[in-house]
Amino acid sequence: MSNTPSIKDLYDGEPSNEESAAAKFAVKQKAFKIKELERLTKQRADSMGWPYVDLIGFPISPEALVLIGEGQAKELGVLCFFYDGKSIRLASLNPANPLAVSLAKELAEKYFSEIKIYLVTENSFNYGLNMYKTIPKVKEVVRGVKITEEDLNKYGENFSSFRDLQSGINQAQTTEIVTMILASAVKSNASDVHIEAEEQAIKVRFRIDGVLHDAAAIDKSSWGKIISRLKLLAGVKINVLDKPQDGRLSIYLKADRIDIRASFLPTNFGESVVMRLLRSSAVGLEFNDLGIRGRAFDQLKREVERPNGLVITTGPTGSGKTTTLYAILKKLNNQETKIITIEDPIEYQLSGVNQSQTSKNYAFAQGLRSIVRQDPDIIMVGEIRDLETSEIAIQAALTGHLVLSTIHTNDAAGTVPRFLSMGAKPYLLAPALNAMVGQRLVRKICQQCKHEIKLETEVLGRVKDLLAGLSEEDKKVIDFNDLKFYQGAGCQACQGIGYRGRIGIYEVMNMNQEMEKMVLSGQASEYDMRDIAKKNGMITMVQDGLLKALEGITSVDEVFRVSE
Repeated sequence: MSNTPSIKDLYDGEPSNEESAAAKFAVKQKAFKIKELERLTKQRADSMGWPYVDLIGFPISPEALVLIGEGQAKELGVLCFFYDGKSIRLASLNPANPLAVSLAKELAEKYFSEIKIYLVTENSFNYGLNMYKTIPKVKEVVRGVKITEEDLNKYGENFSSFRDLQSGINQAQTTEIVTMILASAVKSNASDVHIEAEEQAIKVRFRIDGVLHDAAAIDKSSWGKIISRLKLLAGVKINVLDKPQDGRLSIYLKADRIDIRASFLPTNFGESVVMRLLRSSAVGLEFNDLGIRGRAFDQLKREVERPNGLVITTGPTGSGKTTTLYAILKKLNNQETKIITIEDPIEYQLSGVNQSQTSKNYAFAQGLRSIVRQDPDIIMVGEIRDLETSEIAIQAALTGHLVLSTIHTNDAAGTVPRFLSMGAKPYLLAPALNAMVGQRLVRKICQQCKHEIKLETEVLGRVKDLLAGLSEEDKKVIDFNDLKFYQGAGCQACQGIGYRGRIGIYEVMNMNQEMEKMVLSGQASEYDMRDIAKKNGMITMVQDGLLKALEGITSVDEVFRVSE
């Protein structure tokens, strides 16, 4: 066998001494450039007053990296390289980048952590980006079928209003009808979708601004396929027809997420379905935007800013009590305050707030007892409905906690009698209560078709009698000889309804010495509490509504519909 090397051996063999020396020189040169770049970057950081870090070899934990997604990290040139629960450290190619600064502020508020942005070189930053590969990829598990924003837009573009839904359903295939209904509901800003099995057909109704409207009718022959798809979406058992079931599904939009609670109930003509649409953006309502004004606003603001006590919102289901409590929590939420809630269910996610949900083995009383041991400053209890819960809430309010909750009564004056009927001790309740808020939601007149109207003589007389009960100070702003009221005619903007959106009407009752004496006597009736509050200048819900009607915000008919 010949020992002469082949051409392949010459190319695939070990590099020559010259090649080896050249390669080593290139490596050294690259290392020198990197070291020099790090030195210059540190020098720049010192001159700009920024902290500097070299990430090469730094032990970056997955818990830190996941605070910022890989895509966002690449887009903004910023990643998180350290997080210990108290401090967050970010590495950025440009710490002065307004987007990086804005992101840092969001993370500080979300995780209640002290934050710093460090300058890094591109080489160092790329090392950090490579660490994302070490994070395990968890595949999302989707129950049933997921409805996307593209699905909604596909049908939503064809609906100028929910009234167009019927013509769309008549032409659609069965598999498309559910998405079509949800698209129309989202576009109509409906809070609930009712799909009800009747003898001849399936009726679809939307609750818009608290009032149900007929939207469409579906042929009963297709109901079996539609109800199966709804159950598949909600993640409940398709073959169960004779028992109530509850499920959930979500719609992910670019700027929002809609969580849908679906309830299935067997009826004599088939199953009835009600879907409640919970928009994450709805929790963005500010305390100042609730609709509480004047002296009532100042009183409530003062009471919720106290370090302890009990603030109760009252009213029937759907009167906006939870929205009011969320707005208060949003106002009070900051880095120095620990807030814990127990809800049934958790309707909206609040950043920076510890939220827990009741279950079969975790009731309000049990949860509240555990929450008190978590060292909170503020506690929100979804509802006080029994003696045990009320006693723990009162004790918490007396021992340095601000407690927010709801109770089912017709108005603020009914709060104390309701507590007493549960068995609450008057000598504990009186010093614990800060404020009681009665409320309802009224529809706002559509501003596109608003016009002035004349009230019937009987209605006008009733309005004047109610307004005459205001304090002399509040009556100064009213011209009783020229009362003007408005209504919506109905237009395309409001889908022919005449109303668009809702606002609260309120009465705020603060505890005073006279009320405390009455509570301590154990004989505090609803009528006595209301009389004392009126004597101290409280504006009632119906009076607040009529003042808003005078301003053209709502109509007299709407005020009387919800408050009388």
